[in-house]
Amino acid sequence: ADFNYGADEYDAEGNEEPKALPEGSETMPYIDESPTMSPQLSTRGQESGDGVSPTPTDGLGTGGERDAGKGLEMRKLVLSGFLASEEIYINQLEALLLPMKPLKATATTSQPVLTLQQIETIFYKIQDIYEIHKEFYDSLCPKVQQWDSNVTMGHLFQKLASQLGVYKAFVDNYKIALETAEKCSQSNYQFQKISEELKVKGPKDSKESHTSVTMEALLYKPIDRVTRSTLVLHDLLKHTPADHPDYPLLQDALRISQNFLSSINEDIDPRRTAVTTPKGETRQLVKDGFLVELSEGSRKLRHVFLFTDVLLCAKLKKTAVGKHQQYDCKWYVPLADLLFPSPEESEHCPQVHVIPDHELEDMKMKISAIKSEVQKEKANKGQSRAIERLKKKMFENEFWLLLNSPAIPFRIHNRNGKSYLFLLSSDYERSEWREAIQKLQKKDLQAFVLSSVELQVLTGSCFKLRTVHNIPVTSNKDDDESPGLYGFLHVIVHSAKGFKQSANLYCTLEVDSFGYFVSKAKTRVFRDTTEPQWNEEFEIELEGSQSLRILCYEKCYDKTKLNKDNNEIVDKIMGKGQIQLDPQAVQTKNWHMDVIEMNGIKVEFSMKFTSRDMSLKRTPSKKQTGVFGVKISVVTKRERSKVPYIVRQCIEEVEKRGIEEVGIYRISGVATDIQALKAVFDANNKDILVMLSDMDINAIAGTLKLYFRELPEPLLTDRLYPAFMEGIALSDPAAKENCMMHLLRSLPDPNLITFLFLLEHLKRVAEKEPVNKMSLHNLATVFGPTLLRPSEGESKGHLTLASDIWSHDVMAQVQVLLYYLQHPPISFTELKRNTLYFSTDV
Repeated sequence: ADFNYGADEYDAEGNEEPKALPEGSETMPYIDESPTMSPQLSTRGQESGDGVSPTPTDGLGTGGERDAGKGLEMRKLVLSGFLASEEIYINQLEALLLPMKPLKATATTSQPVLTLQQIETIFYKIQDIYEIHKEFYDSLCPKVQQWDSNVTMGHLFQKLASQLGVYKAFVDNYKIALETAEKCSQSNYQFQKISEELKVKGPKDSKESHTSVTMEALLYKPIDRVTRSTLVLHDLLKHTPADHPDYPLLQDALRISQNFLSSINEDIDPRRTAVTTPKGETRQLVKDGFLVELSEGSRKLRHVFLFTDVLLCAKLKKTAVGKHQQYDCKWYVPLADLLFPSPEESEHCPQVHVIPDHELEDMKMKISAIKSEVQKEKANKGQSRAIERLKKKMFENEFWLLLNSPAIPFRIHNRNGKSYLFLLSSDYERSEWREAIQKLQKKDLQAFVLSSVELQVLTGSCFKLRTVHNIPVTSNKDDDESPGLYGFLHVIVHSAKGFKQSANLYCTLEVDSFGYFVSKAKTRVFRDTTEPQWNEEFEIELEGSQSLRILCYEKCYDKTKLNKDNNEIVDKIMGKGQIQLDPQAVQTKNWHMDVIEMNGIKVEFSMKFTSRDMSLKRTPSKKQTGVFGVKISVVTKRERSKVPYIVRQCIEEVEKRGIEEVGIYRISGVATDIQALKAVFDANNKDILVMLSDMDINAIAGTLKLYFRELPEPLLTDRLYPAFMEGIALSDPAAKENCMMHLLRSLPDPNLITFLFLLEHLKRVAEKEPVNKMSLHNLATVFGPTLLRPSEGESKGHLTLASDIWSHDVMAQVQVLLYYLQHPPISFTELKRNTLYFSTDV
């Protein structure tokens, strides 16, 4: 689609000065912008001095008057010709839209000609373009028909030019539309027949009623039309007096159209990739991706491009409509001038405002709920408009998460004085960017300044050269892409070999969820060794994850480098590696051993995956002597206690020394520590108290959660689960209160007393939220799904997707626990005494 002027209904040749441009307008690259006359004018010689118009000019006075009249007449002729071609264009768009409705109607039947996605791609933005031009034509037509010197129409052209964003979207999609139409023609005979002969209405006064045109030819018309409008604006300006009210409006419309055309040409011209460095070498794109920049105190999503000799930070233009975008350069740093400031040098850098974890968790819950709604709509063959609305909402929420979750600073400094700060969610990614830049800096690089044209060309090339096309959110994924794994990944980090000298070493594990990577676990530091033996096990929650990353660090104990920034990681990365989580390979019950090689270092690890529904399957313990997996009534009877000893001891320890621990109950403890505590409680070992006082507090919190998770029946019971779901959904506060209290009373005594004991503890934890960052909502999110689950039979009946499990039910389970957490204190005796107030219907 090259924008050469050569339109079929507008091929006038009679020009006084080829290539004449209005004063002050820039010459545009790669496009013939010759001003042109309307078809009626092309039959007359301009030099003959005859009246230009086919209508007599006798009444026109002399001199200046005649010139003014001639100009007016010329304007009318230019407009008449344009109006005639506009009518043909609207008819062409109509012909293109004609098959769209029946195709959409068949798309939802058992025998579709095309899918809705294919229809959307082929006819992308045609309806919008048609409506814009129909409105323009309907407004312009009466003005041309009742023509006199007072008629103004500049505002119509200005409005038309302001809507060129729709054409931008069309042009960006044009190539894909053509390819899709061609593939569909080859694979579907019905569509082939439709696309080979589209009937275009002839103009009103034409003898021809219809002409047959191919779909391919019609899809090119909008591209052709943009050029046409620009040429007509040239002609109109030429014949409009500078003091006419239309003149500034037409000038503005022409400026917008020219800028638009030059940006389009830049998009489609192959020359723009041949960008050269000051030394005359070809400048190549090495790496690109989306990063969050902290700019003027707020977070902005940027697309960062690393070329052979320059780092360029761009942003997507807001005006872009549709699938592809244009870029604006925010800043660039030649690699010869680029430095990485060390933490101690970055005193002047702004502090990073970190979003509280509970806000991020709330947003994840919202996204999961919308995902589940989308799946339900699809399963029920819901309206595509409703699905699109949900997807739009999901994109907005995921975008917020992408923008607000990164907190690891990545600083770039230009030796000429300016510093920039990116925030990343993954140290792995930060290290990749740093290594890629340092590798390029080993070459002999020159400092330089780009002229505005060079910068424009370089920024223009980003669009074509980029390798990362979409913002990394799941709503940008195609339906047939892998949704990733939902559940729990158990990883044991065994050991590492290949270090040249002794060091203090540890590993971290990262997984991707919601489109970005986050650090999920960290081993202890193994001191002064070349062969660390960690043998630590972690349980990592996966939320649509596809990859696992392992990073190996050398611990930094240099006091001068520490505490510069909460999130600054000053430890040195010794190696890093990544593996894909293959659902087939991972979903076995056995441990799968693997090795990741990184920079000559080999890290040995094992992993196994448990899907979310499997991890919540409660398997009763074979031996009834322990506490894990044994009914709560059996344990309390055996212990002669009202609340199981394990619950009391863990809660006491957390309240003693963990109530101010950041992320208590949310941050995982080391799995091997939790298993050791489990064994001690099961054996009713005398050393329990000693062991508890020495153990990491997150392991104790993890043991309490594991106890509730492994109960053979959830604490709030299988039997009452449906009633809790119905109760929490009641709208009337009095009815809800009545129902929710009655449900508590319906619990067996050991379950009720233990639940009330836990409830009061969680309220005390939440009182310390300013320090521990654990709100009531956060705690409800952690414990709700553990205390309240549908019975296996019921969950099988209505769960289709792994991601569904993490959706509507979970939201309701969280809401139930949150209701009780936000309720004034509930006492066991009061509950039992107030039996009269509650109805007996559950």
